[in-house]
Parts: sequence; C-alpha cells; structure tokens
Amino acid sequence: MIENIKPKEATSIINSLIGGVVPKTGVQHITVGRSEEIAAAVKALEEARDGQSLVKFWIGDYGSGKSFMLHVLNVIAMKQKFVVSSADFTPENRLYSNDGRALALYSAIMNNISIQTKPEGGALPTLMEKWIEQVVVKTAEENSISLADIREEGYIGLIQTNIMKTINELTDVGGFDFGMVVMKYYEGFINGDDSLRRNSLKWLKGEYHTKTEARQDLGVREVINDTNFYDMLKNFCKLFVNMGYSGFMINLDEVINLYKISTAAMREKNYEKILSIYNDCFQGKVNNLFFNFAGTRETLENPRRGLFSYDALRTRLETNKFETAEVRDFAQPVIRLFPLDHNEIFVLLKNLKAIFDFNYQITIDVSDEDIRYFMEEIFNKPGATEFLTPREVIRDFLNILSILRQNPNVDKKKLFRDIEISDERPDENPLDRIEEL
Repeated sequence: MIENIKPKEATSIINSLIGGVVPKTGVQHITVGRSEEIAAAVKALEEARDGQSLVKFWIGDYGSGKSFMLHVLNVIAMKQKFVVSSADFTPENRLYSNDGRALALYSAIMNNISIQTKPEGGALPTLMEKWIEQVVVKTAEENSISLADIREEGYIGLIQTNIMKTINELTDVGGFDFGMVVMKYYEGFINGDDSLRRNSLKWLKGEYHTKTEARQDLGVREVINDTNFYDMLKNFCKLFVNMGYSGFMINLDEVINLYKISTAAMREKNYEKILSIYNDCFQGKVNNLFFNFAGTRETLENPRRGLFSYDALRTRLETNKFETAEVRDFAQPVIRLFPLDHNEIFVLLKNLKAIFDFNYQITIDVSDEDIRYFMEEIFNKPGATEFLTPREVIRDFLNILSILRQNPNVDKKKLFRDIEISDERPDENPLDRIEEL
C-alpha cells in the first residue's frame, strides 16, 4: 500500500496517466529511479534559497520523464517554500516575439503560480493579499496604530505610500507602474471594489494589450509586453523573497517548439533570450531565481536548429566530456535523463496497481507475477525497442486495470498478449516546420 496518499491525489494520478499526461498532484507517490537527479535538484534549490540563481536543462528522449521531472521539482520546491510556476512553449508561447507570443508565455506563467497551500496554480491573488497584509502590519507598527484602525479608509494613503516605498526598494525596471497597480489592488481590497481588484490582477498577469485601456482602468502609463515581461518576472521574484519565500522557480517545458520555429532569425532571438536568462543567473545579476528548461536531445544538440546552433549557448551547455551513463555530473547545467530500467518500471507498475486499488476501493486480481508477465509481453513486442516509451507502458497497464475493474471475468493474460506497439514520438524532422504567422 502507498503510504500517506490522499484520495484526491490517487484520482489525479490515475486519470492523468491514463490520459497520457503527468498529474499535477501526487507525483511523489510514483517517483521511481530518479534519486540522483532529485538529490541534484534539492542541492540546486538550496543554492537558490541562499541567494544564487540557476538554470538547468533537463534533456532526454521522448518518454524519458522530462515533464514528470519538472512536476517532481515543483513538489520539492514548494516544500522548501518556493513560489513555483510552469508553462509549455507552444507555437503561440515563446520567449521572444514582436506579436504578443512572449507576453502569452508570461501570462501562462503568472496564471500557473503555485505555493504549497495552492499547488494547482492560481496563487497570485493569495500572494498579493499576503504581501499587502505584511505591509499593513508593518505600517501599523511603525505608526503606533492598532490593526483594527489601520484598515479604515482614512489610512489608505498611508498604506499606499508604504506599498510604493517597498516596491521602489525592490524593483529596478517598471517599479513605478508595478507599485501603482498594487496600490490600486489594495484600494479595491479595502473598499470592496472587485472590479478594481480584477483590473489590477489583469495588469499584473499581462492581460492588458493597450496602454490606453490600462490608463483608463488603472491610471498607469505602461503595460507588461513582449519586451519587458522578463524584468517583471525578476520583480516578482524579489517581491516573493521579501514576503519570506525562498525564491521563484519557473519551469518551461516543450523547448522543441522553439526548435521548430521556421525563421532562423526568430529562432535565434529566442535562443538569445535563453542566453540572457542564463547569463543573468550565473553572473549574479539576479538572486533566488531558478529556471528549468526541458527538451529532447535533438532540441539541444542539432547543429542547425537546436540550442547548439547558437554558439554562445553551445559553449555553455556542452556536456562534461568525462561524463558517462555510469559516471554522472549533476552539477553542470545540462542533466540528461535516461529511461527507467526494467526493475524500476516493475516497481512503478506495482505502485500504480496499489494506487489504482486505493482509488477505486477494490483489489484487482493482478499479482506481481502478472505484472512481470505483462512486462515480458510488452517489451518483447515487435517495435518495442524502437518505439516503446514508459508513458505508453504505464497507459497500457492502467487501461488493462480499468478493463479488469469493470469486467473481472476477462482473461487478463489475453489482454497482455493483445497489446500493440505504435510510434508515439513526435516528428522532429527539421522539415517539419511551424510557419510564422
């Protein structure tokens, strides 16, 4: 039996894995065979908590567990009191653009902000109210005003002055407008003006697309855009640390969608932005910030389209030449994820069987020997060596458990034998291009 698992976690694990995606909660219950990688992540988080900033690239073949690893990082980071967020690169989300696609990535990051008490995202309003409350308490103490009286309308100006003072001390770029918006948020909070609070959050999340609209709603001169969104992320990092959090961790998956940008100049601009983040973090220009990127080996190493096509990145990201599959270097920026071995997959499937039983309050008639038989069947299928991924193994196993739950008289060994292997890998052919719109 899996220990300390919650019913909500079990449901999330089963439904997500059957759907072919990583569950948002409960990943710690299905983490197998990644002890060294997790130890490296814990060490990196300790460094970020102590004021360093880092960038890690999690590189592996399709199905090797890159997205899963990012979710594990989220769980670990939140337990260490980091604010965390995740977003995927898509044809509409990227680091550099002049048509709103970089702003779309920023908005996705802000919408997915999570803390330990809100692990599924949407934590920005909670964080803003927590920080404002800290300012309110500090203002009351400094001016010998009771906590009951300080919230009266007559003291709004005093609170707003302290908000702006603190913001100006924390921020380098865009601090004035940032502070103005936070003051408006507090004004809406005190006066019960939900519209003002919503508009303030809309600005903070990068959802205003014209300065005119933002000026009409909030009286500010600027908006967050494709050019300044990274500066705003750094401002938020400082704000979170000021609140008492350990730092800000941002996970960016599906780097392949930068690799697929058809225009070489635009692709290079995105790689240049990665370089800028890398240099800021490792040159000490920013503190307590931790970026994680996840992509395939081709995305990293392809000399014409991958990250290595940008010489400044290639020189920074080339793997330690003394590293092997047996002798690893987890201190370097690039961490390669190798597929789980058969023993690790067996443990994983056994754990999933226990979670499945717990979720449905049933005991499916599948023994350890049955799991071994299932593995022998699936790994010996034609095409397994070339195409089979842990994701497909997991999904097939859970689908069979689902059939057996609803049809207990079905011959399970026949189900094992009837499995077919298909190539689920995405096409990374350089000719497979995403056209610029």
